Amino acid sequence: MRLLPKDHYLGWTPYAWLVYLCFFYMQPILAHAGVKEWALTIGATIIFVALYLRGYWLCGWQLILNTSGIVLLGVVLSPHNPGAVAFFIYASAFLAFVGETQTGLKLLCALLAIICFESYFAHLSLGTWLTALVFSALVGGVNLHFAQAKRQAERLKVAHEEIEHLAKVAERERIARDLHDVLGHTLSVIVLKSELASKLIERDSERAKNEIRDVEKISRDALSEVRQAIRGYRSQGLSEEMARARATLETAGVRFDCDTSTVGLSPAQESVLALVVREAVTNVVRHAEAKNCKLQLDRVNGDCLLQIEDDGRGGSQIEGSGILGMRERIEALGGRIERWTEKGTRIKITLPLKTESHA
Repeated sequence: MRLLPKDHYLGWTPYAWLVYLCFFYMQPILAHAGVKEWALTIGATIIFVALYLRGYWLCGWQLILNTSGIVLLGVVLSPHNPGAVAFFIYASAFLAFVGETQTGLKLLCALLAIICFESYFAHLSLGTWLTALVFSALVGGVNLHFAQAKRQAERLKVAHEEIEHLAKVAERERIARDLHDVLGHTLSVIVLKSELASKLIERDSERAKNEIRDVEKISRDALSEVRQAIRGYRSQGLSEEMARARATLETAGVRFDCDTSTVGLSPAQESVLALVVREAVTNVVRHAEAKNCKLQLDRVNGDCLLQIEDDGRGGSQIEGSGILGMRERIEALGGRIERWTEKGTRIKITLPLKTESHA
């Protein structure tokens, strides 16, 4: 059974403060006290030590009640033993940790008032009540400061733990988005080419072999991309992503019309737009059943405007993980994304070019 809570903030210091009980024993020693007085002194010491050690386990009203027992020892014994004023000093140390600073200050003032009343009605000597008053105020005030510092440290620790938790959640979401962006597109192309190869294997074996070779090449590229993603790398650039988009769409039998101009993107913006293009093209290949796809990149009123539209079957307004990933990335850069699905699918992305954000 532990006598004190396991708290690095406390350490062994509570045992050291028990040294002030020496003042409580000076009176019986100097006065050559009899058996009755020694029995009273030892009994009071046992009660005090029990309350003292228990006080480190309590808080709030329980700590107030426990400390009231220590104050009562001081009130009862100080008229007979001047060293009993040490109990008031111990009580002042505990009251500082009852609650917030204002609560501790009010309780400390109440204790000082009790000492004044005790001194007046019990006719304590000047040295006795002055010692009790001054040291109780001093120790209580110092502990109020340390109690506040401890509470702030605990709040800071909780805040750090919460920030660490949120950072881990954000990192997991980022990894999920990256894997979706990297593998979702590539695996769709592999499936598409594999299906095409299986259809061509009897009619045009040479072309089927070429498609299989493309599957092998794309698979190797996918492995390289995964390794780059693990190392924290991002897309290799918007222009290269558009070239890959053209090759992918043409393989799927979709006509691709690309109209771009130089808009002066930051590296973070270019990386995000490249991933958006990849996701959009993947959705066209997977779901749209389109014949034509158009991409337009331009600078409009100081903003970068990217539009991707197809003439496919459209779709639901409910956004899947891919669209949600796009939206999170775009909004992180201060931009916005709009989507229409009535006649085909149209995606409009606006990014402020003056914002230098980081993905």
